[in-house]
Amino acid sequence: MFTFTLLAFIVVGCGKHGNHEAGDRKDTIVGEGTADSQSGYYTCPMHPSVISDKPGSCPVCGMTLVRKAGTPQASAEDIGVIASVSLSQAQRVIANVATTPAVRRSIDKEISAVGVVDYAEPLRTKVAARFGGRIEKLYVDYTGTKVKKGQPLFALYSPDLYSAEREFVLALNAMDTPGADANPDRKAMVDAARDRLSIHFGLTGGQVARIERTRTVDQTITFYSPISGTVLDKEVLEGQYIGEGTVLYDLADLSRVWIYLDVYEKDVRFIRIDHPVRIRAESYPGEVFRGRVTFIDPVINPETRTVRVRTESDNASGKLKPQMYVRAEIHVPAAESIVIPASAIMYTGKRKIVWVEVKENTFEPRDVRVGITAGPMVEILEGLHEGEQVVASGGYLIESESQLRAPMSRGSVHRHEDTPKTPASEGHEGHSGGERQ
Repeated sequence: MFTFTLLAFIVVGCGKHGNHEAGDRKDTIVGEGTADSQSGYYTCPMHPSVISDKPGSCPVCGMTLVRKAGTPQASAEDIGVIASVSLSQAQRVIANVATTPAVRRSIDKEISAVGVVDYAEPLRTKVAARFGGRIEKLYVDYTGTKVKKGQPLFALYSPDLYSAEREFVLALNAMDTPGADANPDRKAMVDAARDRLSIHFGLTGGQVARIERTRTVDQTITFYSPISGTVLDKEVLEGQYIGEGTVLYDLADLSRVWIYLDVYEKDVRFIRIDHPVRIRAESYPGEVFRGRVTFIDPVINPETRTVRVRTESDNASGKLKPQMYVRAEIHVPAAESIVIPASAIMYTGKRKIVWVEVKENTFEPRDVRVGITAGPMVEILEGLHEGEQVVASGGYLIESESQLRAPMSRGSVHRHEDTPKTPASEGHEGHSGGERQ
């Protein structure tokens, strides 16, 4: 840093000394009203945009114009040399310039997202009435109860069910008469009555077999849980009359849950089905739950600019509860490519630049195209070759040195004339672009 400051002071001092000498000399005008950059020109120290091909006064502030030495046109080869920056060993140490080789290997990207736990839809069911009747007994009478598959839920009395049972018993009794086995109509009646009990009324095979064996009809029939899970909602009371289609229970198996993650649209391109996911919840600090991507929403949320990604996770412990907020990292494996430290990338507007040490203490800028960024490392798709030494730290100081040494481009030229300027013209010309000092 001290070296760069000293260089700046030297440049300023030399410029002031040269300006005083130039003011005492008379120079030949090159062309009519133009300033030749190779033979020299006159400019105002306070208004560098004012440029003239002869001595005189600044039309803006009135100061005496000073002469600037000419700058020869740089060839393409010269410009290529100027683009590289050479530092002494002392400058390199002061600037803390460190290099590292570009290596070829694979890096894994971690995409962070937030989400919410939800029920696994295939493991959720609603128990609804297949026919009208009255609830005689509730065996599961509050929300949150854990039930097993085949556990009694409620007992129901229904005149329609009672009549169907009676018809089945009568059809069975008719089959017991001599010669009934040879009558296909009677056998069809028994089959139809049995199917009606199991298909329409929902009786289990064991319940139908008991009626067939005992030839008796019960006033009420008990209905059982179709799955093992948790009662999410109970919508019926004991003694309540219900109609066909009335929802009685909402059940869900929470041993496996779905987790919906909101992923920013810039990261969706990296995610694939079956990518592993690590899930964390504030309720269990330090504990990690595992899952995998099972579905990527085909549409984007226009309000949040995110895409919903569904993951599945085992939940035998029951710790992940529906509507719980979680944080997740989606693991994205990458193919082998050129990899360098992310600190080596310099973002200059639309360009991404890396400084490469082409020979000892000589550095050259390269435009690169980057891919995946994973922690401290970044993937390079174009612009570098394996083994090249890139500047991992100190790149911005090299860039500053490069800007100081680069040839200055001259913009619009203010022509110095002997005729006086009007205030309006002075204001217009004072906003024109000139060379950078």
